[in-house]
Amino acid sequence: MSVTIYGIKNCDTMKKAFAWLDKTGVAYDFHDYKKAGITKGDLEKWCKAAGWETVLNRAGTTFRKLPDADKEGLTERKAIALMMAQPSMIKRPVLDDGKRLLVGFKPDEYEKELGKAARKKAAR
Repeated sequence: MSVTIYGIKNCDTMKKAFAWLDKTGVAYDFHDYKKAGITKGDLEKWCKAAGWETVLNRAGTTFRKLPDADKEGLTERKAIALMMAQPSMIKRPVLDDGKRLLVGFKPDEYEKELGKAARKKAAR
């Protein structure tokens, strides 16, 4: 299973996700979109799969500091433009294994979606 986890290295939620993946034995590649950037195509794919409302991190400081005019009348197109301009507005982590997309870190969801596959691989 090839897993890519997208996010920002020093984020506390990312650290929890890394710890879960390491403990469970799930191999992953890390893409730091603060340093390496993110493509519009990736954002569009994530928004199509999970919904832009899920991908956009409205709870974060970066979004909250936006002028009200930027926060009002949000559409998918406007949200993608905001996330392209400031990747910190992308909810973290985004985990993509080619079959499924997990946005945010919820241990129960990771276990349900990735735990079985990791155990199968370990049993081989």
